[in-house]
Amino acid sequence: MSGRPAARQWGKCGPLCKRESIMVAFRGVWTQAFWKAVTAEFLAMLIFVLLSLGSTINWGGTEKPLPVDMVLISLCFGLSIATMVQCFGHISGGHINPAVTVAMVCTRKISIAKSVFYVAAQCLGAIIGAGILYLVTPPSVVGGLGVTTVHGNLTAGHGLLVELIITFQLVFTIFASCDSKRTDVTGSVALAIGFSVAIGHLFAINYTGASMNPARSFGPAVIMGNWENHWIYWVGPIIGAVLAGGLYEYVFCPDVELKRRLKEAFSKATQQTKRSYMEVEDNRSQISFHPLRKQICYKLDTCRVVFSCLIIQSRQELFLCSTREEWKKPILNSKSKKEVFLKCPQSK
Repeated sequence: MSGRPAARQWGKCGPLCKRESIMVAFRGVWTQAFWKAVTAEFLAMLIFVLLSLGSTINWGGTEKPLPVDMVLISLCFGLSIATMVQCFGHISGGHINPAVTVAMVCTRKISIAKSVFYVAAQCLGAIIGAGILYLVTPPSVVGGLGVTTVHGNLTAGHGLLVELIITFQLVFTIFASCDSKRTDVTGSVALAIGFSVAIGHLFAINYTGASMNPARSFGPAVIMGNWENHWIYWVGPIIGAVLAGGLYEYVFCPDVELKRRLKEAFSKATQQTKRSYMEVEDNRSQISFHPLRKQICYKLDTCRVVFSCLIIQSRQELFLCSTREEWKKPILNSKSKKEVFLKCPQSK
C-alpha cells in the first residue's frame, strides 16, 4: 500500500521535472535581446545571399554566356559578409553561417538552444534571399542561381576536402580576429573576415563553388530544386569549422582558467605515476632467496617507520631498512667484490 502512492507521485513529478529541465535549457530564449539576435541573423543572411548570389548571375544568357568573373564574385561575397558582420555583429555576434554557429557551440561560446534558433533563422533567411533574387531576375539569365556544384572532373571526396579546408581558414580567422584575450588587433575585424571569404572564393570557385556556408548553398538549392552532392556543403564546412575552433580555443590560444585546470589534471596524473611502486610480500619473519633477486625483510614494530624500499633486479639486491644506522653498513657486492655504501633517505 505504501509503495503505490509513491509511484503515483513519482509518475506525476516525471513530466513536471522534464518540463522544468527544458525551461532551464531554454531560459535565455524568452528574452527580447535573444529574439533581436535571431532576427538579426535572419536579416543578415537574407541580405548576404541576395547580394552575393546576384554577382553570380550571367547576364549573357544561355546563348552568349559571358566569362565568369572570379574577382567580381569573390569581392562581392567578401565585402557583403564584411558589411553584414559590421552591421549586425554587436547584436547577434554576426555568425551568418551555420558552420560558425556549430563551432561556437563546440567551444562553449553559445548554448545549444540558441544555436538551434540561429541555424533555423539563417536557413530561412537564405531561402527568402534566394527567392527574392529569383523573382527579380529575368528567367532567361537566371541560370543555376548560384547553386554550388562540384567540378565534373572531381569526386565528392575532393569537394568535401576543399570545403573543409576553405572553411577551416575562415573560421580560424574569425576566432583569431575576435579573440578578446588579444591586445594586438588594431584593424577591422569585419574586414579581416571579409578578406578571408574572398580568398576562399578566389581559390575554390572552380572546384566546388566555394560555399564555406551551408545556408548559402541551402537557399538556392531549395529554390532551384538542385540537390546534387548537397551534403558536401554541410559536412565539409561543419567539420572544418569545428576543427578550426577547437584547435584555436584549446591548443593554440587556450583560456587561462581552462589551461590551469588541464595543467592540474596532468600534474596529478604524473604524480600518481611516479608514486607507483612494486609491493613486496612481507612474510615478517621469513627471508626468501632467489638466484637473480634477493629479498631481505626485517620484522618491524608498529611504532617504527619504513624509510625506503629499494628494488634491484638481475644482479642487484633489494634492501629494506628501518633505521639510519643500517644504511651506513657496507654491503659486499658478489660480482665486483667491492663494498657499496647505500644512502638512507632523509627522515621527516
